[in-house]
Amino acid sequence: QLLRLRQTCCAPRLLDDTLEPSASSKLNSFLELLEESMDGGHRILVFSQFVSLLSLLKEELDGQSIPYCYIDGSTRNRMAEVDRFNESDDIPVFLISLKAGGTGLNLTAADTVVHFDPWWNPAAEAQATDRAHRIGQTKVVTSYKLIVSDSVEEKVLELQNQKRQLLADVFEASEAANAKVTLKDLKELI
Repeated sequence: QLLRLRQTCCAPRLLDDTLEPSASSKLNSFLELLEESMDGGHRILVFSQFVSLLSLLKEELDGQSIPYCYIDGSTRNRMAEVDRFNESDDIPVFLISLKAGGTGLNLTAADTVVHFDPWWNPAAEAQATDRAHRIGQTKVVTSYKLIVSDSVEEKVLELQNQKRQLLADVFEASEAANAKVTLKDLKELI
């Protein structure tokens, strides 16, 4: 049920393919952000953990004749796609599955990162964002998280913030007495 709630936030068509693309407020927001970014000469990395969502985004981009690169877990030659994106200013968008593209890629040609859906682990999102923050980056990188208000996605963000604070308390406390971490907190962390 939780998975279905999260997919509904991304695009209701993931659960009911008879719906129109316009049924997704998040997709509409993304397309607006994409248009503004492209008008400003920015290049975008789009991360999602749902390959089915990336397929919907590919359909939208194809329908608007917007060139893009794409990587998911089944992509055989990831580096060829990375090189194609980095070497061609004519490709404004790179669609990336969070798990397939979260590590090991240098995508400094992009200066905008969009997380289409939040992931439970904020470190995984940070690693993905870091694909644009590599040695050789000369531009300011802007990162967006698309979140549906009053939804399960807001709960995911709350969980991320709780984990972030817990980790800060564990690893940054100068003395054990200053750490406000209980045994229960440590068990939840594990």
